[in-house]
Amino acid sequence: MIIETIPVGPLKVNCYLIGCEKTGEAAVIDAGGDAELILDRANWYGLTIRYLLNTHGHFDHVSAIRAIREATGAEFRIHQHEVYFSSSAAAAARDFGVEAEDSPEPDCFLTDGMRIAIGSYLLQVLHTPGHSLGGCCFWCESEGVVFTGDTLFNGAIGRVDLPGGSLHSLHRSIRERLYVLDDSTRVFPGHGKPTTIGRERLNNPHVPR
Repeated sequence: MIIETIPVGPLKVNCYLIGCEKTGEAAVIDAGGDAELILDRANWYGLTIRYLLNTHGHFDHVSAIRAIREATGAEFRIHQHEVYFSSSAAAAARDFGVEAEDSPEPDCFLTDGMRIAIGSYLLQVLHTPGHSLGGCCFWCESEGVVFTGDTLFNGAIGRVDLPGGSLHSLHRSIRERLYVLDDSTRVFPGHGKPTTIGRERLNNPHVPR
């Protein structure tokens, strides 16, 4: 699996370009800005973007979706509880003193357990509310990777003081949906450096054991 981390937007969100070497099919996870950069990287690999997948709808994770969808025809998927945030990203960004673009309406809603084929690879949607009501992670069992958005970070967890946030729900999501994965599973978060499930289960100080 091709996995490239592309820091994008004013907050340098980790956008992920993931692709299949055999078929050339790809997905972009959390296209938070810098659409041309993302498209250029896909072209460099010779990849065709089929899906725009979002872990959640906060403004720093959605700003390039419209431009990439218009350029590629890719299908935009996000959880239904996140549409309010993704469609009002510009207004939310202004409150933080930065610019963002509203996302278009999704083509399909993510649901827990949904499987999405990226060429020969299969992503499974894990609904992980806590940072937001419709927060989701994307797990590829065959490759031992999970893309966690703002649910779980390297040594930290997502903030819970925004609308829909809940510390209790976030702890539960991490313990019951992420910490049950194999220790060797590589974690690619929405901000910061990658980690592993085993490392976070043992050392993350923000998740009660």
